[in-house]
Amino acid sequence: MTMSGPVLARRGFLSATAGLAAAVTLAACGDDGGTQTPAPAGSTAPAAQGWSFTDDRDKKIEQPKVPSRIVAQVGAAAALWDFGVRPIAVFGPHKLKDGSKDPQVGNVDITKVQGLGNVWDEFNVEQYIALQPDLLVSSMYIKGTLWYVPEKSKDTIEQVAPTAGIMLTGKSATEVIGTYEELAKSLGADMAGVPEAKARMEAATKELAQFKDLKILMASGGVDAFWVVNPPEYPDIVHLTQAGLNVVTPSKVDEGGFFQTLSWENADEYEADVILYDTRTQALKPEEMMKKPTFAKLPAVKAGQLYPWNAEAPYSYQGYADFLEALVANLKKAKKLL
Repeated sequence: MTMSGPVLARRGFLSATAGLAAAVTLAACGDDGGTQTPAPAGSTAPAAQGWSFTDDRDKKIEQPKVPSRIVAQVGAAAALWDFGVRPIAVFGPHKLKDGSKDPQVGNVDITKVQGLGNVWDEFNVEQYIALQPDLLVSSMYIKGTLWYVPEKSKDTIEQVAPTAGIMLTGKSATEVIGTYEELAKSLGADMAGVPEAKARMEAATKELAQFKDLKILMASGGVDAFWVVNPPEYPDIVHLTQAGLNVVTPSKVDEGGFFQTLSWENADEYEADVILYDTRTQALKPEEMMKKPTFAKLPAVKAGQLYPWNAEAPYSYQGYADFLEALVANLKKAKKLL
């Protein structure tokens, strides 16, 4: 399909920040990992027992036995992995150009899972069919649209095995993590380390309240645009604001509501004490953004209060404990400027 300029801008943001714009605008619009066979998804659920799970599409998925051959979008795979579920294959950004692991795939061992696609609109359907999966799991930014499942092959993919969708938009990170926890338990995950990770996440969350006087801007940089995110649409930012952080809300947002697109000349639209920048591989690095004169003059940038934002931290207690502890450590170095 042909995409207009605004649609391309939204697509660029979402692959460059939280990856939502494409999903907002279109329900449409790699490399292979190792081929070793990983351990089955669950280790404690009785194999002969019937299985059911109701996902965030309000769809009840039923199987005669607990699924063990699970394929997951990288964000879903990262969450399930931390709970003890071992997918056999992943799709979405999981391998960097140098062959190392993309941060979005979290703790997943990419040498032990099959890679079905590494970029947007890439999904090897033939390999997927050959794997004989029991279940496909993906997050959703729009209800009913499985993230990184290409529109062109969606119908075929959904005929191969049942699919489960976990909604992100409009929810808090705690809610999303809870849904993945429920799914992982149903799949027989051992939950090793979950209580400790949950306690770490809760402790780091409580620490955020001490930074309530700091004005924080969360954004992502692209080659031709600077995107300011809209807090209510992101589970991680909802969590941060509920914990007491003062995150800038743009005065107007683009179609879909996820962000406001600014030119680099207008990157000073919102001043802040701290800027949290998208760390994903598609987004501009700080040194690249600081070559933009307007951005370089921002108070937070001049004060060196520019810190990383892990825009797609795994939706697990471990993933969020790591994310929040690092954020707390950075915010402790910041001073109020405005």
